Formats: sequence, C-alpha cells, structure tokens
Amino acid sequence: MPTDFLDPSSLLENGGPILWLQAALAFFGAVFVVERLFFFHRARINAGDLLVGLSNHVRRKAYAEAMHEAARAPGPVARVAHSVLLRHSMERPDLRDIAQEAGQLEVPRIEKNLRAILAVAMLAPMTGMLGTVLGLAETFQRMSERGGYAGPAELTSGVLAALLTTALGLTIAIPAYLFYLYFLGRAKRLFHRIERTGIEMVNMICDARTDTGIVSMRDELEARRREERKK
Repeated sequence: MPTDFLDPSSLLENGGPILWLQAALAFFGAVFVVERLFFFHRARINAGDLLVGLSNHVRRKAYAEAMHEAARAPGPVARVAHSVLLRHSMERPDLRDIAQEAGQLEVPRIEKNLRAILAVAMLAPMTGMLGTVLGLAETFQRMSERGGYAGPAELTSGVLAALLTTALGLTIAIPAYLFYLYFLGRAKRLFHRIERTGIEMVNMICDARTDTGIVSMRDELEARRREERKK
C-alpha cells in the first residue's frame, strides 16, 4: 500500500469517481447547512416580549406604532403580527383567516433546504456502498487477470480503496442527518410561535375594541337595524 494513500491529495485519485460525487454532496450539504443556520439565527426572536410591546400600542389604539414595531422586528413571527395589524379593523373570523394565511406563507421559507439536507444524508452512504462494491469488483478483476494471485500489498490497497468510499459516505451522512433533525426541531418550534402569535394578535385586537368602546362594523349595522325596527 502506498505510504501517501490517506493523504488528502491522493484520496480523490484512490477513491475513484464515486469519491468526486461524495465531495460534491459534502459541498452542497455544507452550503445548505450554513444557509439554514443563518436563517434560524435571523429568525430568533422572543415572541413574548414582542407581544407585550405590541399589546401596549394596541390598547392605546396606536396601530401605526404597533405596525412600525412589528415591521422592525426580524423573522416570520413579526411578519405574521404585522400582517394582522395591517387589517386590524376587520372582524375576528377574518383576522383569524389572515393570521392563518400569513403563517402558511412562512412555511416554504422555514422548510427551505431541509429536504436537500435529508437527501444528502440519505445519498452519501448509498454512494459509499456503491463505491465499495465497484472497488471490490475491480480488485477481484485484477486478481482474475493474474490467475487468482495477488500480493498482500496490492490486495490491501484495493480493499482499503473500496472501503474508503463507505467511510467517507458515513462521515458525510451522520452530520447531515443530525443537522436535519436539529433544523426540523427548530422549524416545529418556530411554527408553534407563529401560531401562538397569530392567536394572540387576533385576541389582542378584538379585546382592545371591547375595552375602549370601539364598535365593529357588524355591531354598528345590527344597532342601526334595531333602531329602524323600533321606529
């Protein structure tokens, strides 16, 4: 076996074309992981503190200030709150639908590249197994060409080159799958905060109308109808 077999400069040469494919998978997997790390870092926000700040504005009917504060806050949670505040004059069922639709629009952004990371975690060990099978087949082919005889150094070199792809495939797959599970947990927690924010914003706006004596359009129409019936 060559002494420089495990050197990085000779890995691609000894591993064959499968190792080039695994290198591409590792590169794209790293890109996807870094992109998701930046996304969830930017989306990190304390939903409780945001709701407390917005409730103070809503109670004073300062909707412009509330919308400005929600627009300044980063992440999908603040965007959902801002969408509800933009239509604060609508009825409760309509506000509930707006909060739900705004949350659904955030789903593709949150789940972006998660399937790609899972694909890397699944494809890397498969390519490793394929490289092992091809490497062993090539080793036995060399042995058959020499009449079934091969030196220990040559045989060891061939088997190690075949197993190299499996080892590298597992090295890529294990971190990729762990990152996938981590991002999946972050996404579920973010979905929960989005749903909570939507519900709290709807209740906050509707309760502010009752506390401040604001009459909704439906209540105003019903009051006019009752007055017309009395006349």
